[in-house]
Amino acid sequence: MSETSKAVRVGIEGVFYSLTHVPDLVRYGSKPSREIRANPSLVEELSRKLRSFADATAYAPHQVFIGNMTPDELSRLPKPWYDNLLERALPKGAFGDVVEQESFYGLLSQADQFNLVSLCEPWFWDRMTKPGEAARLRLKSFAEVESLVRKGALPLYSGDKLVGAFEPGHTEDANLTAEVLLENLAAKVTAAHSLRALLDSLRLNPGEVDYVISCSEEAVGDRYNRGGGNLAKAIAEDVGCENASGSDTKAFCAGPLYAMIHGASLIQSGVCNRVAIVAGGSLAKLGMKFESHLKKGIPILEDVLGGFAVILGPAKAGEACLRLDSTAFHPVRAGGSPQAMAEFLAEKPLAKRGMKLIDVDRYAVELHNPEITVPSGSGDVPRTNYLTLAALAFMRGQIKKDQMEDFVRGRGMVGYAPTQGHIPSAIVYLGHALDALRNREIKNALFISKGSLFLGRMTQLSDGCSFLVERNED
Repeated sequence: MSETSKAVRVGIEGVFYSLTHVPDLVRYGSKPSREIRANPSLVEELSRKLRSFADATAYAPHQVFIGNMTPDELSRLPKPWYDNLLERALPKGAFGDVVEQESFYGLLSQADQFNLVSLCEPWFWDRMTKPGEAARLRLKSFAEVESLVRKGALPLYSGDKLVGAFEPGHTEDANLTAEVLLENLAAKVTAAHSLRALLDSLRLNPGEVDYVISCSEEAVGDRYNRGGGNLAKAIAEDVGCENASGSDTKAFCAGPLYAMIHGASLIQSGVCNRVAIVAGGSLAKLGMKFESHLKKGIPILEDVLGGFAVILGPAKAGEACLRLDSTAFHPVRAGGSPQAMAEFLAEKPLAKRGMKLIDVDRYAVELHNPEITVPSGSGDVPRTNYLTLAALAFMRGQIKKDQMEDFVRGRGMVGYAPTQGHIPSAIVYLGHALDALRNREIKNALFISKGSLFLGRMTQLSDGCSFLVERNED
């Protein structure tokens, strides 16, 4: 292997994805909570359209997310997928799992260091599955939990049963309300669960991780510093990565790919040997499009928290690697048009390596599930992105106009990710890409993420980055 090859290749050791099914937290998503305050009767209407754990597990896009089905297999299934649930669907997949709400409540309590979470003792005693598990939970009587709720704690439900309470961290700090702290802790525990499961699957000791980068969307802090918190180090602590430090990378939806590039750069430079990239679920985005789903009689599909973990290390022969010489960033001068995004994040980085758009076997873009976005008027986001890439390939004379649909079908894929902001943006395909590279079904895949910076009211610029993943043949 040449010195140049060593310098640009960083190994991708593995990935794990998790979906945590939390139907009774949908009411606390940003959009539902606002609408419920204005119209409390919405709680009952919303509750009637919540899915069971079995239905959420049997939902085909979720099976793709955790690795039990490929995106190509999903595209051949009858629609709507929510009316054509899979038989014998499993909550554990080749590179992920679906977690029940009750288990999630337990994880919240176990990770809570400030006595914020209280769970009803009678209800949780019956659900203990491991010896000593109850000792790690803050259990109270139903009367005590009910009293906490009356005093202002956020109630936690299982169906119509009150099963717990989440207390605020400070009565006078809007950033330490129970709602905000629940968002923060949910992001922490879902990311920690993914990292713990990945380390187990790779048979790695947590102490072998040198650095953790969190790209979760939550900005952890208090009234003096709303976004300065280090969620990455909290996750490392929870998982037992005692030799690791860490930091957060924030870039809205583009965060995961930025974090991958930052982590790979730490390894390439020799600063670290093994880096974990993690992200937890975004509770604020639960039920974001629930109104359009209710109007159309669709189940509440935004009822899961998405999390993932990736381990990066030195490149190894025959294994998948990230090519740092293929990375691209969306510069300020690029503007926000779809064509400009395609030019700067696909065409230009490929040209650096003497490649054309048609030299990429698979493109991973924003893979939002269209069954969630189309009914609300947001369109089929992945297809729109793939058509833009196909149009650019046509404009450059690489394909004919009548080949654009073939480009979309062959090099793109159907969307299957929940609307969790940072989760759908390309990173969800990494597990499938690793399998396809390992099986020599593809030679490479280009990952492209985009971000909307206007959300912070600081700029109207777009954002994004990209990189190529391939099999290390040296």
